[in-house]
Amino acid sequence: MEEETMTTTRLDDLQDRYATPPVPSNLTLLPDPEPQELWCPIISVDDHVLEPPTLFDRLPAKLRTRGPRIIDVGGLPAWEVDERRFFLGGTNGAVGRPQREAHQSAMRFDQFRPGVWDADARIRDMDVNGMWASLNFGSVIWGFAGKVLASLGDPELAQACVRAYNDWVVEEWCGAYPDRLIPCQMPYLADPVVAAEEVRRNAARGVHAVSFSENPAGLGLPSMHSDYWDPFLAACAETGTVVNLHVGSSGTVARPAEDSPVPVIVALFPMSGMSAMIDWVFSKIPIRFPDIKIALSEGGVSWVPTALERLQRAFDRRDENDVWSATDPHPIDLVRRNFWFTSIEDPSAFRLLELIGEDRVMVEVDYPHADSSWPHTQDLIRRDLSHLPASTIAKVCYKNAAALYQHPLPPDSLIARASAFAVSAPQKENVAW
Repeated sequence: MEEETMTTTRLDDLQDRYATPPVPSNLTLLPDPEPQELWCPIISVDDHVLEPPTLFDRLPAKLRTRGPRIIDVGGLPAWEVDERRFFLGGTNGAVGRPQREAHQSAMRFDQFRPGVWDADARIRDMDVNGMWASLNFGSVIWGFAGKVLASLGDPELAQACVRAYNDWVVEEWCGAYPDRLIPCQMPYLADPVVAAEEVRRNAARGVHAVSFSENPAGLGLPSMHSDYWDPFLAACAETGTVVNLHVGSSGTVARPAEDSPVPVIVALFPMSGMSAMIDWVFSKIPIRFPDIKIALSEGGVSWVPTALERLQRAFDRRDENDVWSATDPHPIDLVRRNFWFTSIEDPSAFRLLELIGEDRVMVEVDYPHADSSWPHTQDLIRRDLSHLPASTIAKVCYKNAAALYQHPLPPDSLIARASAFAVSAPQKENVAW
């Protein structure tokens, strides 16, 4: 996709880089961290899972031999999808390793921290970090919105793979710990009518979240300014399914120059969140579907006041174009009604909640990716939120997420242990719960 003001980097390059991977060496797993003092329980609304080799065992027998499968290539596991191979890149699970090893090219399952791919170990890692619950997106392998499965040449196989993936998420990954793991389904991007059917199928069994691209046009699909996606969006609005726009799922991220280093791309990640929100507002999706719920996953929060100012300016100049009619709601009202924002680390945002809205901000840990706050999230939120009233802290850390995703709140016994709600914060015993 062409950009007028800057070039973009294809996230597919992360996968293509593993086509002929070097054998990894000198990988280090750090010692298990000590459990943190519980300042406030967290519901993290953006984490990830590295899927197991048995992921597509649920495919119908007639399709199983043609479905994605793990193969061995020189001692390294790789997913074979049609004629493409995707190795297990280190970006899928950087936690528990030194920063210098965060992006090692290709790895075996046993070289990741077990919580990256094992549900029992994941719960232990959540306990260490004070996380009551966690919503998980898929790995980089499939694209956060399922673009790899949607691109399979056989639609019957592609649809069956998406259903099998979602069944694994609901029944196996989240099924073992339904109070702790929040299911987020993968959409079928190749057909919005089929995608709508899958949303309704999963809503019937209590799934209230779906991943989606922040900009489908970046994947060569119709943009959000068309009515192409309306069947899918209608299903989400009718069922209360939250549309999670994970930054980067469009396949592109901002890069000012071809030789801008990777840290520049990482620093500019929130720009994609701002771009997505403004584009979705101007698409008038929240007007056509007033009950739609949109979460900007890994999009950051500190930019929201700037975006609101730009929307106000655009609305003030509405007579220059025919985008807004006299009867349309104000775009800022659409943001405050239909959008939620997620924060890994946004210290300035928590000084601006009066502008952003304390009911619209949620915490994410991004376990197990390189920019995750694990295992130090309690220290981070204590630093950034301690000036806020206890009621606001509770909203940001867990109440907003529980309400949006229709998930159980942390138990009263756990909340009672949190020093954020104590009149004076006594020393807490460092034990996992």
